[in-house]
Amino acid sequence: MLTTRRDVFTALGAFATGNALLSEAVAQENNPAANVADRSSSIKITKMRATWVGPAVYVKIETNHGITGWGEIKGVDPRVSKPLAESLFELIDGENPTRIEHIWQKLYRAHRDIRGGPFMVHTMAGIDIALWDLTGKLWNTPVYRLLGGPTRDKIRVYHTPQAKKLPPGGPYEQALTPQDVDKIVANIKAAREQVGPGGAVMFDAHCAIPPASLIQLAAALKPYDVLFIEEPAVPGNIEVFKRLKEKISIPLAAGERDRTIWEFLPYLTNRCLDILQPDCCHGGGITAMRKVAILAEAFQVPLAPHCTAGFLGIAASLHVVSSIPLFLIHEFYPDNGGFNKPGITRMEWKLDKDGYTGLPPGPGLGVDVDEKKLDEEAKKPQTYKWPGAKLKDGSVSDY
Repeated sequence: MLTTRRDVFTALGAFATGNALLSEAVAQENNPAANVADRSSSIKITKMRATWVGPAVYVKIETNHGITGWGEIKGVDPRVSKPLAESLFELIDGENPTRIEHIWQKLYRAHRDIRGGPFMVHTMAGIDIALWDLTGKLWNTPVYRLLGGPTRDKIRVYHTPQAKKLPPGGPYEQALTPQDVDKIVANIKAAREQVGPGGAVMFDAHCAIPPASLIQLAAALKPYDVLFIEEPAVPGNIEVFKRLKEKISIPLAAGERDRTIWEFLPYLTNRCLDILQPDCCHGGGITAMRKVAILAEAFQVPLAPHCTAGFLGIAASLHVVSSIPLFLIHEFYPDNGGFNKPGITRMEWKLDKDGYTGLPPGPGLGVDVDEKKLDEEAKKPQTYKWPGAKLKDGSVSDY
């Protein structure tokens, strides 16, 4: 018998607790979220294969669930990047491949004396791209949806009839001649006539023109003739870029030789680049490129990504620009055999009449790899030759 008020409250509390526990159990039984198995919780990386073909190393990551992902390592000597990728597998073996940020940090910070630099970051990019491809396939969705969803419906690309980028010629000596200036200006004017007033003409200085000469050249151009001047100077001394920005009214763009947010930050804080050109395969993959985009957004600076990769690298970069707010134009060479070994990779794409391509397909990157063809190509003798450009007097050129 309940004799006191305390006994009554205690009994009521016990009843309420029991009823709450019963309700919670029933709710959990009917809760869809509680009854859906997380397919990513038990997935583990079991194997990685790095295959050198032509200028690229193709990375395949396998899992215990049978789902695989592909990435591409570009822009460094494959004789180094292939064994480096195989060595880095030690750090990701057994990891959950969907922990992409964790794995990126683990690779980048694994060794205090090998942190950063082109060989490490380019190799990491191939692994990172493969992880995003794998995760998209796991959830049967395009990578850009994992990055927050699309921010645009189509992507402006070059080279097209509406957008052309001109090479610098050269390499040039320590000063341009009047003949050099006239030739470059004539080429730019001819390209402007081809694309019309509504098209885009870009000039790639390619670090081949000395700063003083580039200032002279820019003065000979009407500012609206050129969408941007690419790679106006060799990276390394921010003061050179600041000087060029002070003297040149044409927008300046660079970034293909800069890696991660830490190398891009000085350009932004010193306000010496108008457009950033990260390369997904050079800068640490999808993970790192998206961080550069977010950093640039804070400074109201758009991206015009550099991309001289095959379909895996192209697709990875296109997925990033599909999901970011500030974007200008994307480099795109789908038919260049030097970047795409014919028949190994395939991606659905088409160009519209205005020079735009659609968002990349999925799931994952939306790129198919013909492993049989890859193996056949890999059995052939592979070669790599360092560029070693020189000036007329035999001295080393930056080109």
